[in-house]
Amino acid sequence: DFSLLNSSPCAHHYHRTMTAKDCEAHHHCERKKFYRCLAAAILAFVILVLFVIFLVWLILRPTKPRFILIDATVYSFNVSSSPNLLTTDFQITLSSRNPNARVGIYYDKLDVYATYRDQQITPPTLLPPTYQGHKDVNVWSPFLYGNEVPVAPYLAVGLGQDQEAGMVLINIKVDGRVRWKVGTFTTGKYHLYADCPAYLSFGNYENRGIPVGPAMKYQLVQNCHVNV
Repeated sequence: DFSLLNSSPCAHHYHRTMTAKDCEAHHHCERKKFYRCLAAAILAFVILVLFVIFLVWLILRPTKPRFILIDATVYSFNVSSSPNLLTTDFQITLSSRNPNARVGIYYDKLDVYATYRDQQITPPTLLPPTYQGHKDVNVWSPFLYGNEVPVAPYLAVGLGQDQEAGMVLINIKVDGRVRWKVGTFTTGKYHLYADCPAYLSFGNYENRGIPVGPAMKYQLVQNCHVNV
């Protein structure tokens, strides 16, 4: 009868086989569900951390440092023709101020060099790495040398004309990497670029520099254009 059919060995075997398959499918679905939940939790945590960092950054709003070219002392500034070579030797005084009340600045690398009409006329001078605290001011006095640097013919002509006119514009440039420090959090590196115009007078020009031994010192106190 029907009860005997259900109690047969074949019926029990069929029942056990189906139950095992269903159990395996159930565990597979549970694993997939667990992995999806884990991935969603990790993603939510990452988004939360990024949002908190962005919120802190937005509230504090770090302001880029302010650079001032204070003075320049020129020991040598000569151009020769055939070939066109420029020899320069001068020392500058450069200051940087951190205007932030809650953000510190790491100056990891700062190269300083001089240009004339967008041509580099001195090799870069590397400033020592330093940390600048809240509202702090740092001052550097690097020497910039350029020994017989080749310049384009039109630049040599232009430089001669500027000297005859009594005024030469040299740009002191700063190129480096900085990091911001907010509490215990430090950001990645950012590119810093500063451009400081230096007007050097020659001959009988009205605003001529002050003789310092064999050199000529120019009081500039010139604000620099800074990009971060």
